[in-house]
Amino acid sequence: MKEIRLKRVESLLKEKISEIIIKNELKDPRLDEFMTISRLQVAKDYKLAKVYISYLGDEETHATIVKVLNNAAGFIQGLLGRRIRLKHTPKLAFFVDHSIEKGFEITQKIKGLFP
Repeated sequence: MKEIRLKRVESLLKEKISEIIIKNELKDPRLDEFMTISRLQVAKDYKLAKVYISYLGDEETHATIVKVLNNAAGFIQGLLGRRIRLKHTPKLAFFVDHSIEKGFEITQKIKGLFP
């Protein structure tokens, strides 16, 4: 039962953080609307949420986006606290997720094997 609730909280946080970013509530021109929250993991005690960001761009842009989001994590957490009813709003930590790029590379390699 706890795992079901944890998954629901993860899904809700992912949705709300995406809305904040898409609606440009952070008002930072360095953030791009083409970035995606690829996954989100909430700790079992609901005190920490790891947010993985995916963006098809260079490594420097990845680093900038993650830095901006980590600097704005407290602000985002405050917005989430007002929009979601949880006993504790988890502390947010943003990370780069390279899984989409790696998947694309693997697909290209597989296509290269079969002419």
